[in-house]
Amino acid sequence: MKKEQESFIKFYAITISLITFVFSLYLYSLYNTANAEFQFVEKFAWIKSISVNYEVGIDGISLLLILLTTFIFPLCIIASWNTIKDRIKLYYFLMLIMEAGLIGVFSSLDLLLFYFFWEFILIPMYFFIGIWGSENRIYATTKFFIYTMFGSVLLLIGIIWLGFIAKNFTNEFTVDFVSLQNIAPSIPVGKQISIFILFTLGFLIKVPLFPFHTWLPDAHVQAPTAGSVILAALLLKMGTYGLLRFSLPLFPGAFIKLTPYIAVLAVIGIIYGALLSIVQKDMKKLVAYSSVSHLGFIVLGIFALTQEAVQGSIIQMVNHGLSTGALFLIVGMLYERRHTKEIVQYGGLMKVMPVFAAIFLIVSLSSIGLPGLNGFIGEFLILVGSFGSANLHSNLYVIFASTAVIFAAVYLLWLYQRLMLGPIENEKNRGLKDISKIELFSIIPIIVFIVWIGVKPNTFLSVSENSVKKVLTNFETIKTRYQSEQKQLEEKEMQEKQMQEQK
Repeated sequence: MKKEQESFIKFYAITISLITFVFSLYLYSLYNTANAEFQFVEKFAWIKSISVNYEVGIDGISLLLILLTTFIFPLCIIASWNTIKDRIKLYYFLMLIMEAGLIGVFSSLDLLLFYFFWEFILIPMYFFIGIWGSENRIYATTKFFIYTMFGSVLLLIGIIWLGFIAKNFTNEFTVDFVSLQNIAPSIPVGKQISIFILFTLGFLIKVPLFPFHTWLPDAHVQAPTAGSVILAALLLKMGTYGLLRFSLPLFPGAFIKLTPYIAVLAVIGIIYGALLSIVQKDMKKLVAYSSVSHLGFIVLGIFALTQEAVQGSIIQMVNHGLSTGALFLIVGMLYERRHTKEIVQYGGLMKVMPVFAAIFLIVSLSSIGLPGLNGFIGEFLILVGSFGSANLHSNLYVIFASTAVIFAAVYLLWLYQRLMLGPIENEKNRGLKDISKIELFSIIPIIVFIVWIGVKPNTFLSVSENSVKKVLTNFETIKTRYQSEQKQLEEKEMQEKQMQEQK
């Protein structure tokens, strides 16, 4: 392919992604934060025979994730500018359709449409790793495909089952989210638990939560830099978004009963991911396992079911996307210079790459949760909101989870020390160039938001505040009704038992 064609493809891709970002900002400017209902709703018949609609709309929760999506993709295109040299047209085509799919996931209000976008995203990411990945990419793509496809099948079974249950109430098969919210409280708890498990397993595999996490480090290590950024910043959020959007409001009885078990998995994932990060010798694996830990925090916050904890989880989704995305960009910059991800191959880089070292330090402190940077507010709200949560029943979850904050400081500061400080012992590092202009363009916008969210978090928290209040208020209403029905059922069973004993 001629250089003129390559340049055209790259400029076309960055132009389309920037236009999409501008439109998302326009959407943000029109969004009414005081209105907790879904806004900008578009609905028309898609598959009439089974009453499936193309229905999209957003609330404050989905708006933040759409803004994150449209913000990250132009930066990934810039990061790929000089590093992707094969099949350029296919690479940028897949990147743009992946962006479209993610926007679809975060705005779908029909469960089959949501599933279509959910599954659609699997295809470009499969090719991202399989074509442009490292030496063990075939193993990583196969493992990625098997794990995520298994989760998707469980999700599809749950959606179809839920649609047929809804038919008993509406006389027609429906997977419309708004309609299902009204039906959900009337579904027997036994069926709720079964369908909840199908939905939630599908989401937890995507998160991924311990013990479903083993596909993630392999996928991250083998993926190209932009693929790792998209995977960490956006694809993992599909799982946490699914928990908050669908598992919580549709299966309240099951959510209450199974919270302790999932909270235990979340805490194990938080500590386990952090401890594994400490012992890694590969930079990418270290950052990948740190994602397992951070995503465990988000899951714990969602299941705490308090305003502060859920708000913290949502802002932490954004924070993790920014901080961990930036860490993968940083690892990618080093890899392009030395073609190794082994930590032991580096050392003393601050002497030859001072600007790079400064940026790396800011991003590391952000991921640790230093006050004044974005990571602090998310973790703080999750821990404060989870402490004393009636849904968690015990503060031990929070006490154990908070230890990961210390572990994060250990593995990231130790990584920084081994890469940036000390003498230059490897002669290959002496000639390394500092961060380039195009690399600055890909990471400086993230630094801006890292500081912005840290200093003025309410700019972003206010977007989702009323949407979260609505979700929690609806849940409490359903919970009260559910507990009342359970009490009546127990009293009835008690009376029947007493009557039998009297006979």
